[in-house]
Amino acid sequence: MAKFFGNLHLVLVAGLILAFGVMFSVHGADEVTAQAVTRWLHTFFGIVWIGLLYYFNFVQIPTMPKIPAELKPGVSKHIAPAALFFFRWGAALTVLTGLIVAVLAGYAHQAFTLQSPFKLIGVGMWLAVIMAFNVWFIIWPNQKKALGIVEADDATKAKAATTAMMTSRLNTMLSIPMLYCMVSANGG
Repeated sequence: MAKFFGNLHLVLVAGLILAFGVMFSVHGADEVTAQAVTRWLHTFFGIVWIGLLYYFNFVQIPTMPKIPAELKPGVSKHIAPAALFFFRWGAALTVLTGLIVAVLAGYAHQAFTLQSPFKLIGVGMWLAVIMAFNVWFIIWPNQKKALGIVEADDATKAKAATTAMMTSRLNTMLSIPMLYCMVSANGG
């Protein structure tokens, strides 16, 4: 069992198989639609994305100043880059699957143009798009500099770390109303 649970990929595949097993056994093949599967994937990727956003802001950022200098490379060279990989792809896949759900359900245009009765989900969608933009075009480029993934001098690294942190905190702030919109628009 330790070998199985020690392999994240096997655990994820098993979880996916179990999820489909639950879907088909509870709902039957007729009710398991592309929209239902996409909505579930949207929720999964959203949990990955926002879970890592909260990890960075609630755990990693406040803890880094307390870590002895000789231990910081363990975080900056190994943990942070791995977490940022799942963070940015979680953001991209959350937005992509959310757009697919909106298109399949037929409300994408009305939501993006903030028309009733899709105004609330539309606000949530716009907040998510802004947050994903921040992840890919502000946080990630600056984290690459701050973590030494790309070449930068010490002053540039420090400025990049501050920019990434402030944008991450902005995303944390925006995530709160975004989550309200997403949950409440679907009957919360």
